[in-house]
Amino acid sequence: MEDMTFIPSDNPGAFERHLIRRHDNVLFGDRQTEITSDTLMEVQKKDHEILQQFMLDFREAMTKAVSFKPNEDSEVILEVKDKLDKLYATSVSVADDQTRVRESIKKLLTVIMQSVRKGAEGDAHALQELDQEEGARTANFEFLESKLVADILDPDSPIDNNDLVPTLLSLEDKDELALATQLFDKEQVTFLLKEGENLLNKLDAEGKDVKNAAENFVFIEGYKQYLEQQT
Repeated sequence: MEDMTFIPSDNPGAFERHLIRRHDNVLFGDRQTEITSDTLMEVQKKDHEILQQFMLDFREAMTKAVSFKPNEDSEVILEVKDKLDKLYATSVSVADDQTRVRESIKKLLTVIMQSVRKGAEGDAHALQELDQEEGARTANFEFLESKLVADILDPDSPIDNNDLVPTLLSLEDKDELALATQLFDKEQVTFLLKEGENLLNKLDAEGKDVKNAAENFVFIEGYKQYLEQQT
């Protein structure tokens, strides 16, 4: 019997989001679950531990960034810049509202890039590469506004390979589906469609309601056709 005493977080982390995603969801097969206060507490604890480590890493990167010497070694600056890029991606996936953290990371990166640009003055090729890098960073940060994208890209994501197809087919938000499908190349999308077709056929034969999942399947098929047109 389902335990109705649980209270989901207002801003859940990746593990809680995935538990909720699997809740009473036939697409996950044996991995579907019923949320109870115990299972919810377990994933919230894990998300809290991840959040604590993230905040430690963030404060460490902030401390290093604000303590740069006027003639700081370029390797030190680039190391912190790379760390901040990774922290931004993590900030989307962790629990609680990290909007202010992301704004702080953006501001720090702006200051760091100004320093890097100053060191590249007079080198047209280096400045062009910096322009390209900043353009790619801006696009990537916009891409990462999707929590699902951030969750999938996370090396420690709770979404394992077996859960990927059910996760995509479960989505209610087509904009989020559009972003998530862009993570995959043509061969990967072909594999996802094959797995998705097998899953939908199985559930349809069992009389399960797969209307939304079928719509998502067609959407992913459309993305595959788009990729084929690009080659």
